[in-house]
Amino acid sequence: MTDSLISLRGANLHYAASAFRERSLKALLSHPFRRNKAAPLRDIHALKDIDLQIRGGERVGLLGHNGAGKSSLLKLIAGLYPLSAGSRQVQGRIRSLFDLSLGFEPDATGRENILYRGLLMGLTPRYMRAKEAEIVAFAGLGEFIDYPIKTYSAGMQVRLAFAISTMVGGEVLLLDEVIGAGDAVFMAKAKKRIAELVETAEILILASHDCNALASLCQRGLVLDHGRIVFDGPIDAAIQTYQRSPQVA
Repeated sequence: MTDSLISLRGANLHYAASAFRERSLKALLSHPFRRNKAAPLRDIHALKDIDLQIRGGERVGLLGHNGAGKSSLLKLIAGLYPLSAGSRQVQGRIRSLFDLSLGFEPDATGRENILYRGLLMGLTPRYMRAKEAEIVAFAGLGEFIDYPIKTYSAGMQVRLAFAISTMVGGEVLLLDEVIGAGDAVFMAKAKKRIAELVETAEILILASHDCNALASLCQRGLVLDHGRIVFDGPIDAAIQTYQRSPQVA
């Protein structure tokens, strides 16, 4: 169909234990007075020896219990996490819908953050200015678009981030769960836009616990367990495998 491709060979991902240690001043000052020292933290082996190839035209669902590695795999494919070992090859522009609030500047207005977020996505200021009116209209924030982001509710931030992140499609679309973006009117718009992105994407990878959504959108399914792919095959069989797992039963 196309030249779009995702290829992982022996891919491993570790999280450093130091990332989970307490770093507040209060925590540091309290350490000398603790009677019992905390057990040493070990690095987390989030993804283990992943061999995976996805080609243009494929719609792939990711299943697994919480902590199985679904989000880690998506972020590894997106290039947000560096490989600890193995190789990663991606052909095609990636568009991802997770960590929607990433890249917002709290003290800047929503309108200013449209530009900032676009730059993080690799888009030019001229392009973002041309798309600004469309983004503002889709987000539906009214006068709040010129208020600082720090005054927004969590739902308002998600609406603006969604409007920015989905204005441009890509050959590779990565989705992590269904996005709760506010009222029914906005959710209807969001679902329609996601459907358009899915339709135009050459590769779709969707991580979700919603088996109905996976069955309707995907033909292939991957089941992850403790950082490993334990099943790779037709989506119906993948769903059955997931539903039989101890964490679901």
